[in-house]
Amino acid sequence: MRRRALIAASLPLLASPLLAPPALAHPPRQPDAAESQKFIQEVTALREKLAKAVRDKNVSALRAAYADAYTHTHESGKLDNKEARIASALAGEPLVETAPATDLTFRVFTGPTVIVTGKSTMPGVKGETSADVRWVCVYITARDGWELAVSQATRLPV
Repeated sequence: MRRRALIAASLPLLASPLLAPPALAHPPRQPDAAESQKFIQEVTALREKLAKAVRDKNVSALRAAYADAYTHTHESGKLDNKEARIASALAGEPLVETAPATDLTFRVFTGPTVIVTGKSTMPGVKGETSADVRWVCVYITARDGWELAVSQATRLPV
């Protein structure tokens, strides 16, 4: 009787994912070349959709494009969250997410996650002159598709 009670008490522990043998766990798989190309096309489409949402001042499309925990680090070190970034977009401030870019590089990781780097000339605001920046944007997959999770801009020396 004791043995049955001990076995019955142990069954929930054996079913616990925390105690699953490592051989049963599946590590994340790096996307192959075809999947990577598909993800790059989807992220490129999101970048275009985001630029259109900024031009059209489409708040619902902007909210869908940015992850809830989104942050942007300005070249000055200032940090914006999702709401601040949307406010900047609606105010017509220049954004690296929508700026014409050169030197675009896409890197695809498990998740899937896509990291895009580029170089843009950002128009000056409030009397400032334009500046060249190198930037990075991190796109993640979410329940409803791709979202922009993080971006950062670094001013390049003149």
